[in-house]
Amino acid sequence: MLDAVLIHQCADPSLKPAIVEQFIAKAGSQDPLVVTVRSGNRVVLVPKPTTPEEALALIRDNLGRNTVRVGLTQYPAGLGIVEAGQLKSDMVEPCENIRMGTTLFAKVFRIVSKWYGNPTAKEVLPQVMDDAVLAWQTGYFEGVAVFRAEDPGQEKVTRPATAGSQESENGADPNEDNTAPATATDTVASDPNKAGIRIDLSGIRARP
Repeated sequence: MLDAVLIHQCADPSLKPAIVEQFIAKAGSQDPLVVTVRSGNRVVLVPKPTTPEEALALIRDNLGRNTVRVGLTQYPAGLGIVEAGQLKSDMVEPCENIRMGTTLFAKVFRIVSKWYGNPTAKEVLPQVMDDAVLAWQTGYFEGVAVFRAEDPGQEKVTRPATAGSQESENGADPNEDNTAPATATDTVASDPNKAGIRIDLSGIRARP
């Protein structure tokens, strides 16, 4: 289980620790150096990095060609990156990875919660959480590219179930689109949603 102190010090303050724990348990990893590489719907076997430098080299080798997730939160490594040289090793540093990952997941959670009508009924909340995790893993929710979508609000998420009214203390959104034009390869690297369309989404259940 993730250290509670680490969650308190590093996680996005708009998420309750219980949500962060569920998020990482369902979508993340217990190894801060883990790098997951996917090509289409298959996992690419890569050497297990033992240092942040090795992890960074592995990310650089695959960014632009495959979908790359990294660290405790399995953060989409290509988000906001136009070229591999912009990558920094702190992406796999536990606290920084949790900060980046939970900030982005908080937005995804708000997008899903809004679609459900910001429900408060306890029986609905697990479904919201499950769909938010699925959206994190695929990059999409109801056809919306969640990593690039506009944040529906900076409300406080006070329980795994709902969003409150207090604004998040997030600063500038690190997940906004770059304004500079990109090549086809750059687009894959900078937008995991573009790479994510190669993931097999056939298992996602249909909605009424």
